[in-house]
Amino acid sequence: MQLITVGTVAFDSIETPFGKADRVVGGAATFISLAASHYVKKMGLVSVVGDDFPKSMLDELRVRGVDLLGLEVLKGKESFYWSGKYHYDMNTRDTLETRLNVLLELDPKLPEAYRSAPYVMLGNLDPKVQLKVIEQMEVQPALVVLDTMNFWMDSAMPALREVISRVDILTINDAEARQLSGEHSLVKAANKILAMGPKYLVVKKGEHGALLFGEDRVFFAPALPLEDIIDPTGAGDTFAGGFIGYLAHTQDHSFDNLKRAIITGSALASFACEKFGTERLLTLTRDEIDERIRQFVDLVDFDIELVEE
Repeated sequence: MQLITVGTVAFDSIETPFGKADRVVGGAATFISLAASHYVKKMGLVSVVGDDFPKSMLDELRVRGVDLLGLEVLKGKESFYWSGKYHYDMNTRDTLETRLNVLLELDPKLPEAYRSAPYVMLGNLDPKVQLKVIEQMEVQPALVVLDTMNFWMDSAMPALREVISRVDILTINDAEARQLSGEHSLVKAANKILAMGPKYLVVKKGEHGALLFGEDRVFFAPALPLEDIIDPTGAGDTFAGGFIGYLAHTQDHSFDNLKRAIITGSALASFACEKFGTERLLTLTRDEIDERIRQFVDLVDFDIELVEE
């Protein structure tokens, strides 16, 4: 197994200024796995669902090389459900309803084949669950990437600090970076967070791109301007999937290659916004991804000559 992903597999009901979608498939692990599948052909998924989850989506994941031995299906139970409404700027949203359902019973037990995977993606979950996964690894992974959110900073900071100290890369948004560090400046925030243990920090800024900090260097990747944004719900997780999928494929963890991974993740995330839920990712081709990556390169590529006094 080259990559294992731990996170939610869920249903989402979403309302944006451009439409509504009821009970579409979502969840961090779903988006991460679909995105990573363009670069990794053998990966495992660790999560829990109820028997209401569609078999057709499980089949789609298997076709893309996602092993589901780590996905527990609880009979007679309902899958995790989230409902939200986006404001017109699409950067802010209101959570209307959250039903944890089977997520309350998630106690990850890694299949033997997962325990020596060189790449681990810890999707946004209770940090105690994330720690359980790390502790079951029999071989030190080549790279562990962690995603988390402000809820866990408010409710489980000791456990979160512990898991942060044991990962290689942390991905959070700018508000979460400020909350975690207590610093307003993102540069100062990054320095404090890197002192907690990770080698690199990725700060996601939504439609304003992403920042990479590490090795006393900073890299900024813009977001590709899109004509239509239908649903940004899974964009951050799709970014994470493209990011770690590219790194697992190239097996190069240098700062320069992390820059390429960020562009790859950003390109995939831009597709996720084009339709509700996972719909666009299910039809996405590698040729489309490569063309969008070229658009990113064109967006930031320029030559400049300094003007003499």
